[in-house]
Amino acid sequence: MDGTNESTQGNFILLGFSDRPHLERILFVVILIAYLLTLVGNTTIILVSRLDPHLHTPMYFFLTHLSFLDLSFTTSSIPQLLYNLNGSDKTISYTGCAIQLFLFLGLGGVECLLLAVMAYDRFVAVCKPLHYMVIMNPDLCKGLVSLAWGCGVANSLIMSPMTLWLPRCGYCKVDHFLCEMPALIRMACVNTAVVEGIAFILAVGIVLSPLVFILISYGYIVRAVLSIQLSSGRHKVFNTCSSHLTVVSLFYGNIIYMYMQPGTSSSKDQGKFLTLFYNIVTPLLNPLIYTLRNKEVKGALRRLVLGKLGLRKRL
Repeated sequence: MDGTNESTQGNFILLGFSDRPHLERILFVVILIAYLLTLVGNTTIILVSRLDPHLHTPMYFFLTHLSFLDLSFTTSSIPQLLYNLNGSDKTISYTGCAIQLFLFLGLGGVECLLLAVMAYDRFVAVCKPLHYMVIMNPDLCKGLVSLAWGCGVANSLIMSPMTLWLPRCGYCKVDHFLCEMPALIRMACVNTAVVEGIAFILAVGIVLSPLVFILISYGYIVRAVLSIQLSSGRHKVFNTCSSHLTVVSLFYGNIIYMYMQPGTSSSKDQGKFLTLFYNIVTPLLNPLIYTLRNKEVKGALRRLVLGKLGLRKRL
């Protein structure tokens, strides 16, 4: 019986930090709190963007999708992670592992491309402000989001089966918290150079190409900002773009480090903590970044809260 058939008939064991139970207990508490805050923060961004008419713009249309992605991304793996951290049972079914890997790769790819779309939105807003609403019309916005989703899902449809079908010769222990591609590739009992090569090529298209596009977009934005004479105008552009740049830095820093070296070249413990950061901290910080550094979102929150308080007083 080959490794593929053996793995499909049993469960995977997610080792995580099972050799360090004290660390797992600490991680359980920290991750549970972070997950709940992530749910609250991103749900708030979605509701505010949908309920406040002032935020019915392309920028907040994309931000709503980013928050939805973060909610989906964390929910695809964190409940299983919390279950495994809270007890002695570290198993996950083959089907569960396959779904987790597919969502992890797919949603991660969509987010890479969506951040590039948001960079284009900022480029048009800063460099072509008079034509902004004409260029960023609803049809284009929906088309760009659909393209991001399509490419992300296509990437996952290629990489997920290739990773899961690698022969493992009966080995079922995943040295990670979740069914993540580098950890599953390390389990293979055959040469994985071809799979790693394909993963690298796809990473160039899904990860590096959007990043290059983002850098080029912000190159034009910087040039446009330098031509603005008034300091107040420069400050407004900076506030508009700084939140997106911060999110891009957090997201891409982890993604590039993890997935441009998918095999055995990265430290296992280092990879675990980077995955936790990518899976927990980034989705947690995104709504905070856009709320604390964005006057429009803070104003919308204030209007919604005051509106509810006023309604209660009338009742």
